[in-house]
Amino acid sequence: MNDYEAKVTEELQKWTRKINKRSSLINRISKKAQTKVNGLIPEKFHEVMTESIKNMVKATLIGSDFLTKKYQSEMTLLERDELVLKKLDAYRKTAVIEGAGTGAGGILLGFADFPLLLSIEMKFLFEAAAIYGFDTNEYSERLFILHVFLLAFSSDDTRKKTFQIIENWEQEKEQLADMDWREFQQEYRDYIDLVKMFQLIPGFGAIVGAYANYNLLDHLGETAMNAYRIRLMNKN
Repeated sequence: MNDYEAKVTEELQKWTRKINKRSSLINRISKKAQTKVNGLIPEKFHEVMTESIKNMVKATLIGSDFLTKKYQSEMTLLERDELVLKKLDAYRKTAVIEGAGTGAGGILLGFADFPLLLSIEMKFLFEAAAIYGFDTNEYSERLFILHVFLLAFSSDDTRKKTFQIIENWEQEKEQLADMDWREFQQEYRDYIDLVKMFQLIPGFGAIVGAYANYNLLDHLGETAMNAYRIRLMNKN
């Protein structure tokens, strides 16, 4: 193990503690309130939302696959990390522009933000997977990408469960046929609902949209980097 890998190992230990740490009281109260509201919403609505997001994500996965370039397999972990951070910066800037643009438009454009942001996030994850040397043509790798996404945007119980799957991916992937799409869409919507609500306010929404999208991409980037680092370190 070289000096950089030793540094990454230490960072992964800190990140693992962070992932398994209980969320703040405000977040827990918010999640309980959202769960209660979701229970009052007709089941048909949940079914429609689940199917819509499932189709939206799958369409993005197909499109991202065509746009993702291949990277040299002999790169060091340091080189991969540096390249991912560079790509993250570019995607983050795109998300900020998109968030500010849709936020400035109020309610109508605010609703358009959801699929646009989701597309940016998925394209970044495809890029990250390729940089770390994983073939996104493989079905299991696409499942991994979806689990990284779920890990980033989920509540305590789901986050801890998903982390265990990612940490033991080589064993866990054999038991996975597909995503739990109901859980996937519900966790993501609950995670972003509160902050995105303020984005619907004309004018003020532009500031909120830009800030929110910056932080969402930043959080996703940290999650993706560490998830792929775990897989590469487990290979050694």
